[in-house]
Amino acid sequence: MTKNDSQKTAIIIGAGVGGVATAARLAKAGFRVTVVEKNDFSGGRCSLLHHDGYRFDQGPSLLLIPRFFHEIFRELGTSLEAEGVKLHKCDPNYNIWFGDGSNFKLSTDLVSMKSEIAKWEGIDGYERYLRFLQECHRHHEISVKHVLRKNFPSLLNMLDLEFLRNLFQLHPFESIYSRASKYFWTERLRRVFTFGSMYLGMSPFDAPGTYSLLQYTELAEGIWYPEGGFHKVVEALVNVGKRLGVNYHFSTPISSIALSPDSRTATGVVLASGRTLTADVVICNADLVYAYNNLLPPSSTGRSYAKRDASCSSISFYWALNQQVPSLTAHNIFLASAYRESFDSIFKKHLIPTEPSFYVNVPSRIDPTAAPPSTDALVVLVPVGHLLDNDSGSHAGAGTTSTTSTSSTTTQQDKTPQDWPSMLALARRTILSTIAARTGTDLAPLIVHESVNTPLSWRSRFNLDRGAILGLSHSFFNVLAFRPATRHKRIKGLYFVGASTHPGTGVPVVLAGSRIVAGEVCRDLGVGVPWEDGGKEGAGEKGREVGELDRVRRGPMVSWVHVFLMVVVAMVVSGVLFGLRG
Repeated sequence: MTKNDSQKTAIIIGAGVGGVATAARLAKAGFRVTVVEKNDFSGGRCSLLHHDGYRFDQGPSLLLIPRFFHEIFRELGTSLEAEGVKLHKCDPNYNIWFGDGSNFKLSTDLVSMKSEIAKWEGIDGYERYLRFLQECHRHHEISVKHVLRKNFPSLLNMLDLEFLRNLFQLHPFESIYSRASKYFWTERLRRVFTFGSMYLGMSPFDAPGTYSLLQYTELAEGIWYPEGGFHKVVEALVNVGKRLGVNYHFSTPISSIALSPDSRTATGVVLASGRTLTADVVICNADLVYAYNNLLPPSSTGRSYAKRDASCSSISFYWALNQQVPSLTAHNIFLASAYRESFDSIFKKHLIPTEPSFYVNVPSRIDPTAAPPSTDALVVLVPVGHLLDNDSGSHAGAGTTSTTSTSSTTTQQDKTPQDWPSMLALARRTILSTIAARTGTDLAPLIVHESVNTPLSWRSRFNLDRGAILGLSHSFFNVLAFRPATRHKRIKGLYFVGASTHPGTGVPVVLAGSRIVAGEVCRDLGVGVPWEDGGKEGAGEKGREVGELDRVRRGPMVSWVHVFLMVVVAMVVSGVLFGLRG
């Protein structure tokens, strides 16, 4: 990799969302950027699968917190629209199917939600729902301002007075389920408003109450889907990066991160071919635990990260159907009747529940280009435990498998303590029987092609530690300053971006992380941060004068003197009334 004397250089390992976003940002700041990716495609888990006119999102299919998507393109000098990304709003957000034959439609529409909630908890339940939304809004806005916009390289950063003042408003020491139970009095609605913790790979009985912010963004801002698949966003970031000079090398695995002779500075990467690429900084978007234990010299830090709590994994089916299934909306949740037990099976036993909860995405319902006319593409995600034996099983050939190639997967799975062939069969059987019982549609005869991802293939294809699809867990002592840092503590010039470093998992959160990391790199190397003065939320148009109608004036405040006088008046009135009675 060549450079002139004045231009800073960066190598990014991995073309996942965090990698391509950081690459574009650093190129915008004037760096010469090279991205090396082991696969022949970008996006990592945000990639697509294709079969004979059918298209499937391999990973994420929900675009949440749209402000972060608009923000990065705006700060790169463009927009989603200008890059050809068209977002469709999903309505309803979800159709939630229960074992008793009923369902619940989650929506951003307040009139619809009033009707749905009143059906089960009466009109008072709707009032409690509005109070629940208020709490979730507070969680969301405080988290965006004090967590997703800031870095926490040490525990001292958590002693910031403004952060501490807001900490307890985030309810980090209570679970999502316990917080929801304060507002919803039936078990049905408690489940409706807590299943979203699955996006963090956590049980709602363990996930901190803070994360109800996920429910908020869905209920207040909606769920969106990019026409052409979620990968369209990644593709647009790649295109912007290329225009800014980013160099992409696909099908280029690396064997290690190159270090100086004293192992104190990252100097580049060593490719699997033996060639070395050098740069001023290295940003690792590969799975963080994998990187510490496979791309760097052995260390106690890497071993400790491998012992930390990880998120769950999934068995994901990608089904091409020969006809449409009108009963299914774009996003469907089938909840297990034994709700808590199903989560315990995943997160405590690391297995698949006998009756699992699962998610069904029908991209062709919102985007007809996902399937041939009069047919449907279905993605079914079943949360399961992550791999317990991280060293077992060959990585070779364990990628996404079709129905004609499951024998090789079985051989690998048999080497693990978990019986993956049995769990895979249980998942398929339970999904089909559950959908048939609750919707009246038997999908089995409609499936013309099937591909599958298991924890083994997630690990093999994307180097995910333990096959955990969402990286490290988000328990309280695994976030903020407790989470692996974005800058290596001992190796100068080495940074991390992605699900397992700060601020955490999820596409919008990783996008926020790319902003933090790119800014950190720029400041460390004395390069100006072009987006630092932009993107301020809550502001009007830049340079717009505030008129008289828009001037902020707080409403009248009730002082303690007024309170005291009202109490005195109340006591006097009470005394008079009692005197009259006497």
